[in-house]
Amino acid sequence: MAVTISQVSFEHHRVALGISEASPRISWRFEGFPPNWTQGQYVIELSRHGQNRTSLPQVEQFHRNSSESVLVPWPTVSLASTESARVRIKAYGARDNPDTPWSDYVSVETGLLNQEEWSGAQMISADKETEKDAPHQPLLFRKEFSLGSKLDKARLYIAAYGIYEAYINGKRVGDAVLASGWQSYKHRLVYDTYDVTDLLLVGDNVLGITVGEGWYSGRLGFGEGSRNIWGDTLGAIALLVVTTNEETKKIKTDTSWTASTGAIITSEIYDGEVYDSRLEQPGWSTPGFSAPNTTSWIGVKELKAPYDILAAPDGPPIRRIEEIKLKEVLTSPSGKTILDFGQNFAGWLRLNIKGKRGDTIKLVHTEVLEGGEIATRPLRNAKQTDLLTLSGQHQVWEPTFTYHGFRYVMVDGWPQDDTPLNSDSVTAVVVHSDMEKTGFFESSDPLINKLHQNVRWSMKSNFISIPTDCSARDERLGWTGDSLAFAPTANFLYDTSGFWRDWLKDVRSEQVKDAVVANPFNAYRAYGDLDVLREQYVGAKAWLDDGIPRNEAGLWSREGFQLGDWLDPLSPPDDPGKATTSSSYVADAYLVYVTGLVAEMASQLGLDDDKVRFEKWATDLKTAFREAWVDSEGIVANETQTGLALPLYFDLFESEAHTNAAVSRLEKIIQDNNFSVGTGFAGTHLLGLALTKYNLTSTFYKMLGQTTVPSWLYQVKLGATTTWERWDSLLPDGSLNPGEMLSFNHYSFGSVANWIHQIIGGLAPAEPGWKTATVKIEPGGNITWAKASYLSPYGKISTDWKVNDAGFHLELEVPPNSRAEVVLPGEKGTLLVGSGRHSISDPTFHL
Repeated sequence: MAVTISQVSFEHHRVALGISEASPRISWRFEGFPPNWTQGQYVIELSRHGQNRTSLPQVEQFHRNSSESVLVPWPTVSLASTESARVRIKAYGARDNPDTPWSDYVSVETGLLNQEEWSGAQMISADKETEKDAPHQPLLFRKEFSLGSKLDKARLYIAAYGIYEAYINGKRVGDAVLASGWQSYKHRLVYDTYDVTDLLLVGDNVLGITVGEGWYSGRLGFGEGSRNIWGDTLGAIALLVVTTNEETKKIKTDTSWTASTGAIITSEIYDGEVYDSRLEQPGWSTPGFSAPNTTSWIGVKELKAPYDILAAPDGPPIRRIEEIKLKEVLTSPSGKTILDFGQNFAGWLRLNIKGKRGDTIKLVHTEVLEGGEIATRPLRNAKQTDLLTLSGQHQVWEPTFTYHGFRYVMVDGWPQDDTPLNSDSVTAVVVHSDMEKTGFFESSDPLINKLHQNVRWSMKSNFISIPTDCSARDERLGWTGDSLAFAPTANFLYDTSGFWRDWLKDVRSEQVKDAVVANPFNAYRAYGDLDVLREQYVGAKAWLDDGIPRNEAGLWSREGFQLGDWLDPLSPPDDPGKATTSSSYVADAYLVYVTGLVAEMASQLGLDDDKVRFEKWATDLKTAFREAWVDSEGIVANETQTGLALPLYFDLFESEAHTNAAVSRLEKIIQDNNFSVGTGFAGTHLLGLALTKYNLTSTFYKMLGQTTVPSWLYQVKLGATTTWERWDSLLPDGSLNPGEMLSFNHYSFGSVANWIHQIIGGLAPAEPGWKTATVKIEPGGNITWAKASYLSPYGKISTDWKVNDAGFHLELEVPPNSRAEVVLPGEKGTLLVGSGRHSISDPTFHL
């Protein structure tokens, strides 16, 4: 069977334009399922483009005797700043395996690799006083310029204090939204690179930029929040580099630009957008523009140039990913008009509308209804309200610098006589970071399938530049504990490699006494990139050495606050942290775990002295944990599901006898609880894995199949389209939980999908990066068949199994240049198979 190269990529970029790596590592993914195919050699053909500044020939080929196909080293002299190249790959099969044809050419281009390349472009703002303790009105910037020759190439490099959109000659630059996302703006300011060659004209041109407050200076945080965390003045810095057959011309932001405001009055992350169409300035980013008499354009001022923190992105931009049609128009008991899109998600509405000039439409977005009315209480202090004042002409409108988490929208002031309110006039737009979808799952159980769909939707709704905890209320923050729990699930569902790398750089930048240890290690397991560990290791090590307030035993000090097993089912509605398991107990258990992870990080990085030191420290902390929390009989201080799952999964018990007894007690606690869940954020993602580790997979199948509260399928039975923050965010009678923490789009409890992928789907990496996969399916519950697939760095690996009267049968696909360790159900044997399609059966196995 033929094998081909289906994708060539650089580092972790989906599109390698304007990247920061001058010597980017190269990966290629295979397609086809030839039996036992491995790579013996490869050839990289590299064609450097005309602006090549080296003495190298334009086209080179590099032959390597190697089986490596993931993150292989750049084979030649580094790329210069803004230099581009085209690359294609040919792989040669080892032994008698066939060779691949040449891959398609893929382009790579560096961004601005040093400060001087910015050519003196300045961060500019409107020359006016900024707003004080109030939302910032978005700004418009424009610059006219002329080009006299036919264009060969044009690149726009742009960043903002805020979030921006750029236009050239009235046309939108790129398709990213909310650009450039959320960073630690004092440490790193991401600039984007665009190919704008086709937007420019010979003759007069205009570059326009609009900037909104976004996360940079908008209100953030629960309660009243805080404004202007990173700065109180919106600004933009841009450099347009145009290459013709005669010269290179640079148009940069400086004091020759002009500024104004437009129809967007305010546009806030939490509160929504206020837009007055009567204040539009048609053609403001086109040549020959004449400003309306009602507006004025003023000069600009220079702000401090952020050259030392400008950085190219590692992760994908936020984009409009899909659209959802209106499902139903409802009339509430109070007579309000409510739109139901049938799905909770993050994004906004696009209106196709005409109405009376000056009339205002109000759109209030919520996740759920209560008593047939929109439920705004879960939003707390987030308004999630858009106000659109109409122009009197037909218009297509959507907000620019906000997003909402919602399923329902209350509409007030709709011009029904001019525009019927239906799916032609209203469309929902879904936005999130544009990650490649990699993981899929389906089974014979429709409720489990719906749960899995809900997990994916909650991920999409909260992977918006950073991993947020919720998409609607006045929070949407990057809590590291939530992402720790969900990361393995996320890494299966999407290619999150660039997303994590981008965010973790900011986490590292803002470290004072905190660090993320498990997230980079999970990313390493998924993608096999040691650079991720290397970038985070110094911070992880410093956290253990200096960042943790400890007691005399080396465990956490009891003085500080710990979130613990947040929102376990028995926590009171008004006290989500009051779990049945001590928060200090949870913190200490995780401290032992992450100390061991840092030892493993050191081992993978070849830091033998650190490895030995942290291994000993982890051993000492295990002893301290037992002395603090486990009695001489092996009974832990908190005999709860979380209280037992953590030490079992982390191997904290002193003896095998204590471990086995704890397993039995955990099983009984679950049985006595009618197989209902008893864990919060800290315990849920490990509960199923801990039970499976000790051969109690059947017990977890029973938990997974429950449909009464608290359970995963309770939410599904009540019509959830995402996973909830609380097990009972919606009570059985359909009313809202009286508590404050009440998101209906929160991925933490969706971490159960990691167990679903590994145990029902049977897929997990046996070594970092999936060079070898573990295929270990453990059928159970009422599931008689399942299918799972994962688009690994080598290609698609998939399982398709069923159990019937003829026993167990598995169809397995393994991609080229990789292999799989297959453990038969009941652990009746292990097979090591190479690439190809494999049919594996066990007629003796029955459910």
